[in-house]
Amino acid sequence: MTLEKHKGKLIVITAPSGAGKTTIVRHLLSEIEELAFSVSATSRKPRHYEKEGRDYYFLSAEDFRRKADNKEFLEWEEVYHNQFYGTLKSEVQRLWDSGKHIIFDIDVKGAVNIKSAYPEQTMTLFIKPPSKEVLFERLRKRNTEDEASLQKRFRRAEDELAYEERFDDSLINDDLDTALQEAENKVRQFLELSVNPEWKQK
Repeated sequence: MTLEKHKGKLIVITAPSGAGKTTIVRHLLSEIEELAFSVSATSRKPRHYEKEGRDYYFLSAEDFRRKADNKEFLEWEEVYHNQFYGTLKSEVQRLWDSGKHIIFDIDVKGAVNIKSAYPEQTMTLFIKPPSKEVLFERLRKRNTEDEASLQKRFRRAEDELAYEERFDDSLINDDLDTALQEAENKVRQFLELSVNPEWKQK
């Protein structure tokens, strides 16, 4: 599938797991009506609170590989063994056809790939934790995984933190309210929308 040319912009929010990118994305969607969320596809099992088509498109590993072979993804990656994540071209086209700019909540490698595909239309924003230790503590407090899975996430997070210099901008998610305001300012400026004058760009 080939994406049609479009003037819409792409906002890619990326971070290691636990850095708070999903919270920031939800805030941006609630405050900037010009944005629409790109729902990623994954081959992992849904968590109890996740819904098909809202949080992810849940595919079997076999279906995911078939779509990858058919070039149906804008970007995709095998994040863990036999656990795939990716952005369907059909999802991007659907949102562009609705007249929206698109916001993504994806991993660092996916962010790099989207920026490479649409360098002029894309802003990549990297969300940093205050420290590696704080990040690991946040992941542990989720209580969603066993110790072996947590250790895999810790190792991956260390690798992802090294990607910061490859993105257009970054911010530290230490104080959440400040991080939300900074992220909204940065996105509004990229989309050339009005910025709240009470917020000071850092």
